[in-house]
Amino acid sequence: MRVSGSRRTRWAEGKGGLTRRTIVVSMLILGLISGAFAFLLPAISGLREAVHLTNHSRHVLTTANHLHRLVIDLETGQRGFVIAGDESFLQPWRQARASIPEQAATLERLASAQSAAQGDRARQIKQSVEAYIRDYSVPTVEAARRDPASARTVAVTEEGKRRVDAIRGQFERFVNFENQLLASRQERAADAAVRATAATSVGVAGSILLILLFDTYLIRSIVRPVRKAAAVASRLADGDLTARMPETGAGEIGKLEVAFNSMGRSLEESRELTEKAHRRLKLLYDASTAVGTTLDVRRTAEELVKVVVPEFADFVTVDLAVAVLRGDDHRPDEGEMLCRVAIGCIRNTGSFHPPGVLITWAPPTPQARSFDGGLALLEPDLRASTAWRSRDPEAAARILDHGIHSLITTPLRARGVRMGVVSFWRSRQPGRFDEEDLSYAVELTAKAGVVIDNARRYAHERNTALTLQRNLLPQRLPVQPAVEIAFRYQPAGAQTGVGGDWFDVIPLSGCRVALVVGDVVGHGIHAAATMGRLRTAVRTLADVDLPPDELLTHLDDLVIHLTSGEQPGMAEGDTAAFAELGATCLYAVYDPVSRRCTLATAGHPLPVLLTPDGTTELVRGPVGPPLGVGGLPFETTELRLTEGTVIALFTDGLVETRDRDIDQGLAELRRALALPTASLEDICDTVTGALLDGRAADDAALLLARTEALSPDQVAMWEVPADPALVARTRKLAIDQLLVWGLDEMEFVTGLVVSELVTNAMRHGTGPIQLRLIRDRTLICEVSDGSNTAPHLRRARVFDEGGRGLLLVAQLTQGWGTRQTTSGKTIWCEQALPPPVPSSDGAPGDEVSRAA
Repeated sequence: MRVSGSRRTRWAEGKGGLTRRTIVVSMLILGLISGAFAFLLPAISGLREAVHLTNHSRHVLTTANHLHRLVIDLETGQRGFVIAGDESFLQPWRQARASIPEQAATLERLASAQSAAQGDRARQIKQSVEAYIRDYSVPTVEAARRDPASARTVAVTEEGKRRVDAIRGQFERFVNFENQLLASRQERAADAAVRATAATSVGVAGSILLILLFDTYLIRSIVRPVRKAAAVASRLADGDLTARMPETGAGEIGKLEVAFNSMGRSLEESRELTEKAHRRLKLLYDASTAVGTTLDVRRTAEELVKVVVPEFADFVTVDLAVAVLRGDDHRPDEGEMLCRVAIGCIRNTGSFHPPGVLITWAPPTPQARSFDGGLALLEPDLRASTAWRSRDPEAAARILDHGIHSLITTPLRARGVRMGVVSFWRSRQPGRFDEEDLSYAVELTAKAGVVIDNARRYAHERNTALTLQRNLLPQRLPVQPAVEIAFRYQPAGAQTGVGGDWFDVIPLSGCRVALVVGDVVGHGIHAAATMGRLRTAVRTLADVDLPPDELLTHLDDLVIHLTSGEQPGMAEGDTAAFAELGATCLYAVYDPVSRRCTLATAGHPLPVLLTPDGTTELVRGPVGPPLGVGGLPFETTELRLTEGTVIALFTDGLVETRDRDIDQGLAELRRALALPTASLEDICDTVTGALLDGRAADDAALLLARTEALSPDQVAMWEVPADPALVARTRKLAIDQLLVWGLDEMEFVTGLVVSELVTNAMRHGTGPIQLRLIRDRTLICEVSDGSNTAPHLRRARVFDEGGRGLLLVAQLTQGWGTRQTTSGKTIWCEQALPPPVPSSDGAPGDEVSRAA
């Protein structure tokens, strides 16, 4: 078969191949078809000419008949008018007279086009009709209009009959001759049709025969071999790389068969390489999607080993520098100890160090060389290599006993920083690692290095932000008599970053306390730093003892100034700047004497109350705009609370998540608060466990405050008339109250302070004047008047008569201040209570105990 095919191929090539043969056959068929058409075209042309002449004769006859009818209509209309004298007979006469010239001219033109004799006859008919109209018809009608009797004579009638008969004779001769022409032309057309039909039949039959012969040639020489090639190609496409064509074709078909067989062999040889490349690409794709799903260094290393085992290697170990695990910026030194972070394997890993173990690789080992030099190393045959055994020969022997025979070590680097080393081991797979495997391992490790470095940098930034946040948040809340405090603060998860939530408890004058909770927009160091600035600002404004609405107004102005200062070119209160530095804040002040809680909020959720009977209530009141918007006032909400009421202040991270809106969160918060618990600390644990479940998508802060109330015997209050003579009486009342409280040691200083403050109110203030003493952890003396003018501490000169009162108060007490009220101002000072004096049996005395 091969010899026969070769002979046929040589014969085809000698004859020029299929291309030349196909061209020759095509030219032959084209010539035969052209000859058939050369015989057919004259016959068709003659038939077309005969048909044209026949149609022309018919058109001439039609025009002549039409003109003959017009002449009859002319004669009939004229005669009717002459006989009856009725104008209606002239209607067809007028129409015929108007149409005859055009119709006669058309007849003459058509007749002259094909026959000169017929043209002369048509011209004579035209002249006769025109003469009849001009010389007889029109004069007869005019005469009938003038004198009907003269137009009805025999002579006139005979003249008209003679002229019409002459015209009719001309028409008969014309039509007869034209009919003869039509008959002869029809005969010629029939002969031409017969010839054309015969020529067409012969041409079609010959063409069909030639086409059949050509199709037979194409099928045998081209179509069948191409079908065989298509079948082989289909089998190759379906994966049957053993499919082959018989090499028996001629010319180009023979070459096609040889090419198909060569292609099949090439595909069969390259299939393994393609499958191998596909596996590598899939591994790289899986690595790009599966490695780095979190910003955690250990998790990223574990994802790397899961992707590689067992597709590429049977064992994989990832060793990282300790500084990388901590998120430090420290650049590891050569020979530094590494930590085993992750290990992947197909079976027991007893031959390898487990995760968490610190490892020091000896300089000759591939791991040390990769880590120190930053180069990937290939050990295709571990049994033939001794360098990697230098660290621990016994462990190396155990590795070899497990059938591990090949190794690749690649460094983990990013931005020029050494982070660790990855080791790929192969045991079950019979093939050793080669250079292609090395390049793949380098690419895979490079991708993992970038992801691990991102996780390290994120960990460093998060640790920095957490440290800053912990330092800015209160570590321990102050002890004060107004409320019992418990709190929880849970930072956001590692994926979100540190937020700017904060809370605070600020002691105020008069045993009052300020409760603060706020939230800064955004996450990260910037949010934490902004939180610290706002917390400091709130504490500073709280020292001035401003009402909640005024404090938030000043804080709002501060945020606007911060946005304009940090965003050059932006106006104060610009919303674009607010997006960079915005916050919400709730500020509440509780007075244990009156049991009133006054609060105002700047875009922050209002608190939830838990009453002593176990019911919960969401505080209702106006909510102002967030800090930084500006231009809108803040309003206060005043509550009168029962002693033992728990005020729950929180940030939105506690109640609002992606899967839970704020209304659902508030409902769950109220249910958790209503659960029976033993203490505020237990309530905090219950609430955070129910709403956060150990996971926080955003920073969450919870501040619980159980209200206390001072008993009436701890407060004494007097109205003081604005009479300087009554200062001594007022001082006497205060000293007597101290004796009741058992504070005899404090009567001198207290009397002096009361005298100075009351005298100062009478001299510089306005009525009404009120004195109030509060005994708690300290002795508080307050003098209120109706003036808004705040006193200022100054140092009096030698000869000044005044200016020493406040200085004296400041020297004798541990603190003093002033605060604005709705009706004026209050000046207050605090004195430390004397320590309790033990009785003879070592226990405090009764009076001293009461004083304490």
